[in-house]
Amino acid sequence: MTRVGVVRYINTLPLIHGLGRVKGMALVPDVPSRLVDRLSEGDVDLALCSVVDAVRAPVPVRIVPVGMLGCSGPTLTVRLYSRVPWERVRTLAADTDSHTSRALAELVLRRRFGADVQVVDFARASGGRDPGTDAMLMIGDKVIADAPAAGTWPHEMDLGEAWHAWTGLPFVFATWLARDRMDESAAARVRTAARVLDHQRRHNRERIDAIVAREAAPHGWPAGVARRYLADLLRFDLDARAREGLARFFAECAAVGLLPRAEVPADLDW
Repeated sequence: MTRVGVVRYINTLPLIHGLGRVKGMALVPDVPSRLVDRLSEGDVDLALCSVVDAVRAPVPVRIVPVGMLGCSGPTLTVRLYSRVPWERVRTLAADTDSHTSRALAELVLRRRFGADVQVVDFARASGGRDPGTDAMLMIGDKVIADAPAAGTWPHEMDLGEAWHAWTGLPFVFATWLARDRMDESAAARVRTAARVLDHQRRHNRERIDAIVAREAAPHGWPAGVARRYLADLLRFDLDARAREGLARFFAECAAVGLLPRAEVPADLDW
C-alpha cells in the first residue's frame, strides 16, 4: 500500500480528486505544515508539502515533479488582513496551517513595505477570532467560509497578487515531496504513485466543472467562485516559469534569513 499525504482544501482537488479509488493507494490527510513531519518519520511515502519544507525537512527530500499548487496572480485564499497600513505592521498572527504562506507574508511585509514584523502563531480554525495583533494571515477554505469582518481589518492583501506584482513570476505554494534516501521497495512505490499522480492531474484538468459541482458546497464555496478559483486563478503544473518563481522565492527568503539556503532540491529521478 502506497501512503500519500494530502491536503483536503478545495484547491488541492485538481491534484488528488479520484485518488481515493486507486487500488493500492491510501490517502493520509493533514494540513500542509504537518505533512513534512509525516514524510520524514515514514508515515507516508510521498506528500503534498509546503515548498519551504523542501529545505527545512528533518531528512533530505526531493521534489516529485508531477504537479504543484501555485498561482500566477491572485489566489483568493492566501490573504493578509491588517488594522494599520502595511508599513506600520509590527505584529503578525500567522495561520499555522502553512509554512510557505507564513514565509511569504513575512517576506512581503519586510521587503516590499519595510515593516519590522514579529510573527506569532494563530489557529483561527481552532476557534480563535481575534489574535490582538496588527495583522493576520489566513489561508485555505476558511478565507471564503469564515472571512473576518472588513470593518475590523480595513487593509487586505492577496499574497499571490502581491508576489506577482513584485516579481512578475508565478508562485509555488506546495509540491509533492519524497525522501531522498529510500529502500528499493519504497522507491518502487513512489515511482508508481508518481505516474498515477501525473495521470490524475491531467485527467482532473478536464473535469473541473464536475469537481466544482460535487465539492464546492461541502467546502463552503459558492460554485461560481470555486470554478473561477480552480480553473482560472490556480496553477497545477510545475513548468519552467513556476520553477523560476520557486528559485526566486528561495533566494529572497535565504537573503533575509527565512530559509537556511537558497538551493531548490533536485527532482526525484523516477
